[in-house]
Amino acid sequence: MENITAATPLRQPIVFELEGFYVPPGYSSVLFVLALLNYIVTLLGNGVVACVIVIDKTLHRPMFIMLCNLVACDLLGATAVLPRLMMHFLTGQKKIAYGAALAQAFSVHMYGVAVQTILGAMAYDRYVAICNPLRYAAIMTNKMVIKLTVSAWGVAIILVGILLGLTIRLNRCRTMIMNPYCDNASLFKLSCDSVFINNVYGLTFTVVLLTSSIGTMVLTYTKITVVCLTSKNKSLNSKALKTCSTHLVVYLIMLISEFIVITLHRFPQYSDYRKLAAILFVIVPGSLNPIIYGSLSRGNNTCSQKVVGTFFQ
Repeated sequence: MENITAATPLRQPIVFELEGFYVPPGYSSVLFVLALLNYIVTLLGNGVVACVIVIDKTLHRPMFIMLCNLVACDLLGATAVLPRLMMHFLTGQKKIAYGAALAQAFSVHMYGVAVQTILGAMAYDRYVAICNPLRYAAIMTNKMVIKLTVSAWGVAIILVGILLGLTIRLNRCRTMIMNPYCDNASLFKLSCDSVFINNVYGLTFTVVLLTSSIGTMVLTYTKITVVCLTSKNKSLNSKALKTCSTHLVVYLIMLISEFIVITLHRFPQYSDYRKLAAILFVIVPGSLNPIIYGSLSRGNNTCSQKVVGTFFQ
């Protein structure tokens, strides 16, 4: 009697399906063009700002170096979401491999966390510049700028790494991702295992990040306001407030966008609004930041005006 060896089937790659958007007939091309234009604006706007800062040696200062980090963060978020979204509008493709889903989720969360830590570092720079102007050069050295940069990205990598690590350990029993792009919440909802630890860490992660971010901004700008109100140099105060208003507007846009997404996650009946808000959270700050740093810097007798002049004239 012959021995019969059963062939072991190759392990099939894990493929998920994104819920995406309902696109009415005839509108897919229009939505593709809008997404493409937004991506081009984001790439050009942030790219020009970064190039001007790199080329112009007078802009090699702590605030502008950290602004380059913000540019990199905006480009990361837009690139993680918009190309696949354009593919969805153009071809109707909703499939995504497991590895690509994890990479997209990591990039999106890195954007969401790093933008807050970078803006926190920029707030510290503004605080030192306004509240301790005579010691600014001694405090904001190249070494300090490197520490702030590494800390901003390092904290984001650690927090997001743990977040997704807890999700990777779960078994999956579903394949439909109820979101226009992959994020941690949509991935761990694919599991039939207990996600109690994921929910606890996710909630703690969100509360700690937002509390520390908002607390840093409130404390920093409270001290800046006190210094400006007690100072007799009105011209200096005016320039300081204009410089800080640029940073504050960028932070508020990011914070409001994030709060809208977090709030709508709690109301499943508004899933369409949540999906739209999730996309806007990534593309709106990235496309507006170069314009805001430009338009609000007009009239300031600072080096930031050179960035504006190159891009907006």
